[in-house]
Order: sequence, then structure tokens, then C-alpha cells
Amino acid sequence: QVQLVESGGGLVQAGGSLRLSCAASGLTFSSYAMGWYRQAPGKERELVAAISSVDITYYTASVKGRFTISRDNAKNTVYLQMNSLKPEDTAIYYCAAKRGRAVVYSITSIDHWGQGTQVTVSS
Repeated sequence: QVQLVESGGGLVQAGGSLRLSCAASGLTFSSYAMGWYRQAPGKERELVAAISSVDITYYTASVKGRFTISRDNAKNTVYLQMNSLKPEDTAIYYCAAKRGRAVVYSITSIDHWGQGTQVTVSS
């Protein structure tokens, strides 16, 4: 059974930092692209950052230069370092896994989702 377990969310002031972690089990982690999505109240879920099985990365424009995605295949874990946080970054952040060699996939094709972790940035 595949499990993706996120941690590291919380409440932070604008300008602060958080590091999200997603521990994966039940899958061949190195064969999967991993991504972080977020969903704010009343908005659609959107891709924030992704990393392919060969460490190619993607960032949505609004987080470029502030967020960094990385993976540790030995620990089956993907991270999202979030710096210079803004109130508009407030959302539930979800970890996602998709088997394949590309870096970005359509949201409907994601194989596995985590349960989400809340990130709240106060102004």
C-alpha cells in the first residue's frame, strides 16, 4: 500500500520560512516524479513545484526564487523549502507522486496523493 505522509506545515509570519517533508512508502521512490501542489480556500489545486526521477525541477512562476524542491532517494523523501513566505502562499499543501520520467504531469494523472498539510502565512 502506497503512503505519502507530509509534515512541516504550520503558522508563520510573512517573510518567514518553512520546510515541508513528504515521506513515501510502498513504492519504488526513485522511479517516480514527485510534486507539491497547494489548494487555497475557494481555489483549484495548483502545482507549486515538481522534481523528476532524474532531478529535473519545475516551479510555478509565483514561487521561483523563493521555494526549492529536493529529494533524497535513500530516505524516500521529498522536501519543499519555502522562504520569504507571503500571505498568498497560505493553502493546504499536498505531496504527489507520478511514475515516469517527465517532471510535470496533468493533475488528473497523478498516481498517489498525500493527505495534505496546512501552511498559514500571517501578514
